[in-house]
Amino acid sequence: MNNSPNSLQTVSIIGTGVYLPEKIVTNDDLAKVVDTNDEWIYSRTGMRERRIARDDQATSDLAAEAAKAALADAGISADEVDLLIVATLSPDMFFPSTACFVQEKIGAKNAYCYDLGAACSGSLYALETAKNQIACGAVKTALVIGAEKMSTFIDWTDRNTCVLFGDGAGAMVLRATGAKRGVMNGTFGSDGSLAALLQTPGGGSRNPMTHEMLDRKEQYLTMGGREVYKHAVKQMTQSVRDALEINGLTSDDIKSFVAHQANARIIDAIGKRLNVEDRMFMNVEKYANTSAAALMIAVDEVVKSGEVQQGDLMLLVAFGGGFTWGANIVEWTKGSE
Repeated sequence: MNNSPNSLQTVSIIGTGVYLPEKIVTNDDLAKVVDTNDEWIYSRTGMRERRIARDDQATSDLAAEAAKAALADAGISADEVDLLIVATLSPDMFFPSTACFVQEKIGAKNAYCYDLGAACSGSLYALETAKNQIACGAVKTALVIGAEKMSTFIDWTDRNTCVLFGDGAGAMVLRATGAKRGVMNGTFGSDGSLAALLQTPGGGSRNPMTHEMLDRKEQYLTMGGREVYKHAVKQMTQSVRDALEINGLTSDDIKSFVAHQANARIIDAIGKRLNVEDRMFMNVEKYANTSAAALMIAVDEVVKSGEVQQGDLMLLVAFGGGFTWGANIVEWTKGSE
């Protein structure tokens, strides 16, 4: 097969879907269990509430519900899916992949499946990966899911982290279409030298599961908040500029800027640096930071609210542990297949 740029197909998002657990935990609820209050949380994060999954729900359960919603939105059946990727940092277990569990739950019997780990940037990385496999003709239909049960990996006695995260899942269906631009060229980066600023230090091969590790609470997420903020603003701002440049566009061409929903102050800072505050989408107040799910949930909300119309451009940008970051631009073309 000729994989030269001229032979690549244009790939579009043909369906989106989300799943959000029913249980809502407000800032006032958290104030009952840790030393905090609504004003303290909201002024620092922009968050009012977050969704928390039931004890009997795993990440794959959340992912499967979002996947079903996206497939219904696309008007296709699960057995039409050739590739299924789940981006997550909270898998059901080390192996098999969460994607394989999702495959079984939704009946995507013809798909090959794997997980992708890039923390909060995971869904953007998965979108790029799936787009490229479709563009070169390797697969026809891809289902990409960002799903997290963050509540499992949070220390609920630590007010600096427990207030920040929530559970949820979002999904997209991708196919080649006759669209002019579809999912456009992306730009991505990583810096492993800063990994210690945002990580879950225990439970892996470097620091295996032991009673001592559990006593030190190293199975929970840790974060250097101020440094993460600084790097997130810097890298996402630059990623937006890079994505615009490589696609020959300016910020005036973009209808909606959809950033990873980590913190309202981060999103506001990016908007101000780029002078696009009026077009920065934000739903962090309702869902908090759902890691790899956040961008997928946000895109679904943007398109189903009517904020973008046929042919409009969205710029998606994310930042996560690793550090990882990236951005790409999507022409909204649902219905033009």
